[in-house]
Amino acid sequence: MLYEAFLVFAVAFFAAWIFFFASGGSDATRGIVRAELQLFILAMLAAYFLWCWLRGGQTLAMRAWRIRLVDVTPGKAIARFLIAAALLPLSILWALVDRDRQFLHDRLAGTRLVDARR
Repeated sequence: MLYEAFLVFAVAFFAAWIFFFASGGSDATRGIVRAELQLFILAMLAAYFLWCWLRGGQTLAMRAWRIRLVDVTPGKAIARFLIAAALLPLSILWALVDRDRQFLHDRLAGTRLVDARR
C-alpha cells in the first residue's frame, strides 16, 4: 500500500499542478475553486485507477507486488473505486477478518485480487 500511496500522491500533485496553471494561478484554498480542485483531483485519481484496472487489472504498485484484479468490468471498476474512496479505512480492517482476505470494496464490487504469478 505504501507504493500505491506514492503513486496516488504523484497523480494528485500532477493534477493540482495542471489545475493551478489552467486556472491562471488562482488561489485554490477557499470557496468554489477549492471544491473544483478537489473534484478535479478525484477525477484524475479515478482515471488513473480505472485505466490501469481495465487495461490489465494492475496499477504500477500492483505490478511490483505481483497482484492482479480479476472479474473486472467498467461498471465493477467504477464501483470498486467509489467504494474504496468512501470506505478505505473500513475496507482495510475488513480484509483482516474476511475469510478470503478480500477488501470490502472488492466484496461489494464483485472483484478479487489474485496472485499474478499464477
